[in-house]
Amino acid sequence: MLVTTNWTLTWIYGRFIIALQGSSFVAIIDMLKWDTSNDQFAWKHPEQNLSTFTQLIVHETQEAVLFSKGKLMGKFGPGKHTLDTENLPILRSLFGLPFGGKNPFTAEVWFVNRTASLNIPWTTDSMRFMDNAYGAMIPLRAEGQYGLQIVDAEKFLLKLVGTVPSFDSRALTAQFRGELISKTKSTIMAKMSQDKISVLEISGYLSTISDYLKQAMTEFWNEVGFKLTSFYVTTIDIDNSTPEGQKIIEAITSKSARQIEGYTYQQERSFDAMQASPIAGIGLGMGIGSGMAGLMGTPGGTRVSPPSAGVPGAVPAGGVGLAGSVVTVFCAKCGTKTGGAKFCPSCGKAYNPCPECGADNIADAVKCVMCSRPLGKACPKCKTPLAVDAKFCPSCGNSLKKVCSKCGTESPDGTKFCPNCGTGL
Repeated sequence: MLVTTNWTLTWIYGRFIIALQGSSFVAIIDMLKWDTSNDQFAWKHPEQNLSTFTQLIVHETQEAVLFSKGKLMGKFGPGKHTLDTENLPILRSLFGLPFGGKNPFTAEVWFVNRTASLNIPWTTDSMRFMDNAYGAMIPLRAEGQYGLQIVDAEKFLLKLVGTVPSFDSRALTAQFRGELISKTKSTIMAKMSQDKISVLEISGYLSTISDYLKQAMTEFWNEVGFKLTSFYVTTIDIDNSTPEGQKIIEAITSKSARQIEGYTYQQERSFDAMQASPIAGIGLGMGIGSGMAGLMGTPGGTRVSPPSAGVPGAVPAGGVGLAGSVVTVFCAKCGTKTGGAKFCPSCGKAYNPCPECGADNIADAVKCVMCSRPLGKACPKCKTPLAVDAKFCPSCGNSLKKVCSKCGTESPDGTKFCPNCGTGL
């Protein structure tokens, strides 16, 4: 066993050497390798005392990078390498090591994982978006996944790693959260505004938005040595962690329930008004509920519907109904209380009353939204609402029969040509 001082070497069992430096002994590592895990991008070997006979083993999916005294010493691909002055000529300039021989030196050895990591989650905080479908600012939240692959180990280590001993997907997300989220939010908002995408239809655009975001994020990751292999937006939805988001979700849920159950917003408002009316409650208690039910068009009087002005047997809109109960008209389009006006003061929709109960209906309604009465067409002369089987207008007396102008044959409703002579009606 050969022992010298001042950095000459002592062999011990052919595995480790001890360099005598003053009165202390320093362990010299003769082999370096890293058994990587899929979620780690880089790992620094804890030992820095190397020599020109240290063996470096780099696996197929790895790359090793050596730094010393703040300088890049060399990069090694897959295989088994000896860290001598032939592989690392910079050793002669940094440490003054001669060519050949067994000489100690210190260096940081980083192993880099070159395989892609395909399951890195990301999520944004709340972002406010002006949705044209709702005409209001809506808080949104997005989340997804992205995949990265290191293509420039030197750039990655110099810009990102710093003094940390390892770098995994969690550290990467934390490192770039501010920049990643800011760029993601602004890109999503720009795309939704540009294409006029509403929250109601956002699910159908996730793939398009994902491709758009990937293009925007590619340059960002290239600058730090990465290749962006994939970028997916899995969800863009209303942020239910905010009070505004909670109210919007409740409103959408209520609307969906009304549509499923077959009633509208103004019907729900009317029902609430009836329940709050003490006069209506007294009337029902006195046994005239069936009369109110007939007025309202539903069994037991569970819906309030205001009769329309000008309809036989109906009280004026906004007036007093059976048992003195006050009736109210709500716009069938926006739910605004109209008071029987010809046009809604909120959205401008023309009042289209049911001949039976007076509830407002949309223009092409087949049956009344309140009492389910089949709706006929209005009189072409005076626009008075007509019963389905009406043959003459009860307001102006106009004949509602279709009579052929050529042969005088009466034709049933819905026909476009005379069944006798074929003349267009």
